[in-house]
Amino acid sequence: MAETTLVIVESAAKAKTLSKFLGKTYRVKASVGHIKDLPKSKLGIDVDNDFEPQYITIRGKGDILKEIRDESQKAKRVLLATDPDREGEAIAWHLQNVLKIPADAKCRVEFYEITKDAVKNAIKKPRPIDLNRVNAQQTRRMLDRLVGYKLSPLLWSKVRKGLSAGRVQSVVVRLICEREEEIRQFVPEEYWSIEAHLQTKDEKSLVAKLINYGDKKMTIPNADEKDRIINELSDCEYIVTQIEKREKRKKPLPPFTTSTLQQESSKRLNFFSQRTMRVAQELYEGLELGKEGTVGLITYLRTDSTRVSAVAQEEAMNFITQHYGKEYAPTKPNEYKSRKSSQDAHEAIRPTSVHRTPDAVKPFLSRDQYRLYKLIWDRFVSSQMTPAVYDTISVDIKAGDYLLRSSSSQLKFAGYKKVYNDQEEEEAKNTIPPLSKNEKLILMSLEPEQHFTQPPPRFSEASLVKLLEEKNIGRPSTYAPIIDTILKRHYVERQNKQFVPTELGFIVVDLLKDNFNNIMEVEFTAKMEEDLDLIEEGQREWRQVLREFYQPFEEDLKKAQEQIEKVEIKDEEAGKDCPQCGRPLLIKYGRFGKFLACSGFPDCRHTESVNEDTGVKCPQCGGAIITLKTKKGRKFYGCSNYPGCEFRSWNKPTGEKCPHCGDAMVEKNVRTQGVQIICQNNECKHRQEVNV
Repeated sequence: MAETTLVIVESAAKAKTLSKFLGKTYRVKASVGHIKDLPKSKLGIDVDNDFEPQYITIRGKGDILKEIRDESQKAKRVLLATDPDREGEAIAWHLQNVLKIPADAKCRVEFYEITKDAVKNAIKKPRPIDLNRVNAQQTRRMLDRLVGYKLSPLLWSKVRKGLSAGRVQSVVVRLICEREEEIRQFVPEEYWSIEAHLQTKDEKSLVAKLINYGDKKMTIPNADEKDRIINELSDCEYIVTQIEKREKRKKPLPPFTTSTLQQESSKRLNFFSQRTMRVAQELYEGLELGKEGTVGLITYLRTDSTRVSAVAQEEAMNFITQHYGKEYAPTKPNEYKSRKSSQDAHEAIRPTSVHRTPDAVKPFLSRDQYRLYKLIWDRFVSSQMTPAVYDTISVDIKAGDYLLRSSSSQLKFAGYKKVYNDQEEEEAKNTIPPLSKNEKLILMSLEPEQHFTQPPPRFSEASLVKLLEEKNIGRPSTYAPIIDTILKRHYVERQNKQFVPTELGFIVVDLLKDNFNNIMEVEFTAKMEEDLDLIEEGQREWRQVLREFYQPFEEDLKKAQEQIEKVEIKDEEAGKDCPQCGRPLLIKYGRFGKFLACSGFPDCRHTESVNEDTGVKCPQCGGAIITLKTKKGRKFYGCSNYPGCEFRSWNKPTGEKCPHCGDAMVEKNVRTQGVQIICQNNECKHRQEVNV
């Protein structure tokens, strides 16, 4: 019997893909994530013994671990191929200890893309476990455990049971609360703008905007000032003083990092961060592509680098030249600088082969997979293309002491925009007729417009992720779970795709700011990220970082326990009465989110779900379709005119009727194909083409 090599990965999907690449002398098993962790039932960190962690086998992993042990005893060697990041390194370290692999053994391999060549090359280059990387992950885990397990009981005793506090999540809630305070305190200020509609002698028209008075930028604070300026402008002579024509080049954006992928998929595809990361993981781990077999479509999805390998750049240059023309390929590959705080451990997120075009793989992907892959493919290919070129013209027009300007920008050469249009508003199609210097123009009309300054916008998922990256709070791979946690704990809510803090969020943030100023500071959190990076680089000792954090934190904790008084949070009234006893209904939070309960509890136990309007009209009666929940928390959709209209559906209606049978068309999430528009009538097979 041939001697075998056991390869251990994290996910079953990746194990399935690798099994098809490697020969019969390889066995591939999945650990299904971590096999060991700190215990849930207690702190699991011996703070009196220099922060010695107490790892235990995760509940339910016993059978997996036994199977891996049995396989390792049959194999000649074991390769640990968990994900190529800190988390993966820590999992590999635990596996090394469990399987009693020597500490200095070259047992660790990393796959940055799941393709046949990449996997076979990686297998040839095993290395020892990187303990610095393990220690960086271990320190983050213990910092989060210390904060979570020490602060959460404080919140339970002083505010409400079931709350949690986290080292990074609390800072994120603070940022959302502070933005809401800015919005509440904002006082709008009036201002005006004025446009002049002008004509040349041969009746060609143009529009110019008032920008300056003398050398100063024009500000028009009120209607009186607007009227005065219009009176003056009405009597002025309009003369062209300067005409500037130039060519403007706009460079392509770099390929995606984890953070920019989350931002763009939020803006363009309407994906939340968790959805983006789940689908990207599927694309990375490998999908069945017909005759080609199973292959990973993108490189590793957790990266903060914009670097691209020379091989991938050359492949992209050849593809661009062949499919778009030489003028779209630069003379040398485009290079992009990564952020200063970037670890630059991996390449940017890119397709594993540019020849696997979105259209070529579309038949094998679900709708979500196809849309995300197309976004990644388009962004990468465009990043390797020539700049877009615009013809711009700017005309300055004097009217007495006033200066007006008319500008136009028109696309001359698409360049990278042939593939990826990042800013459609780039073109300013204000038509400017042929003009000459000192030419006099005829004033046709002056058009004033009133404006008011706007408060800063609430954070969307994209803008929040962007801020977290800019402030160096957490790491891109942690953004999705952070956002998920603060929503589940009801510290914030999503309203119209924006984050709005709840009263509970404000209370918790104020309490933590007053008593744990350090851990609530953005700068402190960012400094901790830098310390974790230094641990990974071998420049800081992990126990020392924990000592420096824990001593002042423990002192703050003791003071807080003594000084903080019990906070009473009154339930918000729902604005309607209980149908059973007539007392007011209150908004409560439970396992499945908001619900309404009678204020007369426990005498009256009436509850009902909070129904959200979907914005879709009922296909039967035209009423509003609302979101409802069963007693077990399962979501369904129904008409607000119930019981007059009995329309109900497990799938979200589109508001349209089936052209074949007249029943409702609904959105159904088909696991292998993504969202499909289908007829609700099971006997009618009608499906509608989904525009991607």
